[in-house]
Amino acid sequence: MSGKYYIYSFEKLEVYKSALMLSITIKKLVILFPESEKYDLSRQLKRSVSSIGSNISEGSGRASNFDQAHFTNIAYGSALESIHHLNEAKLLEYIDEDKYIELRMQLDKIINQLNALYQYQVNNKGNLKNKIKKKD
Repeated sequence: MSGKYYIYSFEKLEVYKSALMLSITIKKLVILFPESEKYDLSRQLKRSVSSIGSNISEGSGRASNFDQAHFTNIAYGSALESIHHLNEAKLLEYIDEDKYIELRMQLDKIINQLNALYQYQVNNKGNLKNKIKKKD
């Protein structure tokens, strides 16, 4: 076995890499939350953060830029949802101020990257559907 595999375009996006790393950070963090939060805040935070990268990757497989932008918009909503869950965690004192600020700054970066990706997707005319039409 050669060990070679294909790197998909979404895996090269900085926003995807940032979302993936944040997801790993959150999964390690919620282990420290109280056991009583195992099926509540811990799960919601993990899911909302994981949804950011999941929607970026799923959207990348869509043929039109508007379809891709739709999934980018869902990822944006998941990032905002994650802020809510972090606010809860901070108020419940599951995370300290320094960790909260670190995670919020990561989310702010991701949100800005998602905004830029969305703008690119809705303004770019060179999508897969147009390329296929040109070949016909």
